[in-house]
Amino acid sequence: QVQLVESGGGLVQAGGSLRLSCAASGRTFSSFGMGWFRQAQGKEREVVAAIDRRGGLTYYKNSVKGRFTISRDNAKNTVYLQMNSLKPEDTAVYYCAAGSYSSSPNHYDYWGQGTQVTVSS
Repeated sequence: QVQLVESGGGLVQAGGSLRLSCAASGRTFSSFGMGWFRQAQGKEREVVAAIDRRGGLTYYKNSVKGRFTISRDNAKNTVYLQMNSLKPEDTAVYYCAAGSYSSSPNHYDYWGQGTQVTVSS
């Protein structure tokens, strides 16, 4: 089992920045690929970014490339999502997930409870 706890969400104006953190406990964090997903109201959950277990491979949704950065610190059992130049369309509940490095939510076995990100225009 892996427990995931996200933090760092909040309300920010368009153009601002937020840094999400996801702290993991339980099984060896470094054995998992990690992903950040988001779900806006009335929409399906979608991938935002993913990182492989060593941090050498990353994937980004096209609309966040150049604005968001995923990283991980295996010594701290934590994965981060730095979000810059935020837009109102980034508003959603953001979830971190642990599993196999993939852009598909079906490849992740463990999920956090989510953190709300709201970007005002």
